[in-house]
Amino acid sequence: MADFKRQDFNEEIMPKKSDNENKPNIQDEDSESAEEQPLDVGEHYLVRRSDDTWHPAEIIQSRFNELERQYEYYVHYEGYNRRLDEWVPRGRIMSSRFNMTESGQKGMLDMKVLRDRPLINDLLSDNSDRKITRNQKRRHDEINHIQKTYAEMDPTTAALEKEHEQITKVKYIDKIQIGRFEIDTWYFSPFPEEYGRQSKLWICEYCLKYMRLEKSYRYHMVKKKNLRDGNNVACILTLPPYQRQGYGKLLIAFSYELSRLEGTVGSPEQPLSDLGKLSYRSYWSWVLLEVLRGFRGTISIKDLSQMTSISQTDIISTLQSMNMIKYWKGHHVICVTPKLVEEHIKSSQYKRPRLCVDSTALRWTPRRHVNSKLGKK
Repeated sequence: MADFKRQDFNEEIMPKKSDNENKPNIQDEDSESAEEQPLDVGEHYLVRRSDDTWHPAEIIQSRFNELERQYEYYVHYEGYNRRLDEWVPRGRIMSSRFNMTESGQKGMLDMKVLRDRPLINDLLSDNSDRKITRNQKRRHDEINHIQKTYAEMDPTTAALEKEHEQITKVKYIDKIQIGRFEIDTWYFSPFPEEYGRQSKLWICEYCLKYMRLEKSYRYHMVKKKNLRDGNNVACILTLPPYQRQGYGKLLIAFSYELSRLEGTVGSPEQPLSDLGKLSYRSYWSWVLLEVLRGFRGTISIKDLSQMTSISQTDIISTLQSMNMIKYWKGHHVICVTPKLVEEHIKSSQYKRPRLCVDSTALRWTPRRHVNSKLGKK
């Protein structure tokens, strides 16, 4: 997290007085009263951004930080994209109001120099002798996140943008923590009230559960390590360039290889999507037909589950789809002949995976879960 030191900007270098009308007009105020009283919403001030540059900004909202015992202000930098709006402490706001003028809206003061120097914004001014090309202006707007004005939009788009801006005007969540990564947020997110007012959220990188407190996140992660819900896969993602090349079934097969090493029976997290159900049903059919193809004798659903690490529920539904199981006297009974197995293998529905897992090359020792109930009387 960036560490911003608080500074009294009344004692910092102030803009030099000059006859240049492009300079912002700074009005001195009593610094003590500015520190004690919250700033008014709608006022314009010079605000220091994280890159140590000063920009004219409007205060959109204010809140009191109970932890830091100080007011924080949500500011919008004039002429910049709303994704750069942020909450800033009082120390990053110059203790003098900034009178916005037509030329002052395009000004930018550098904290390090605060001296006269040509800005690219000046090049965009009609009063400048120097002009830039259309491509240079487009690149400048993209790099500096300059957004279009409502006048540049068609009426319908402008109306929708105004409505959307009003609803999503304030971004309360500044950062999110996912695993070991801390990420700055860009826009408003419609979280529930108790979460949406937090300055930071912690998100589980495995199940995407979001939490307000770090201690809740740490407790969740400890609980997650010892959780046995019977699922060996939460989600499988294959990016578009690699779809329909066998990677999905390869990941499915890999999950069951891990279940075999653990000595457990696994199943994907429910409910499955339509495409996920097709992929799993195809894989289960191939595995079960391969087992039944070379088997002679009597075999139960429990035996198949132990041999393949596929859950009994998934085995029953797969065999039912192939008309290989009957319900007799309150039990599911496998009814299969070598001829029926060969017919399914030769059918177009039977598809051997393009990519298969070489289990002999897998080097992994599963974590042994200790059952807390063992030893209890």
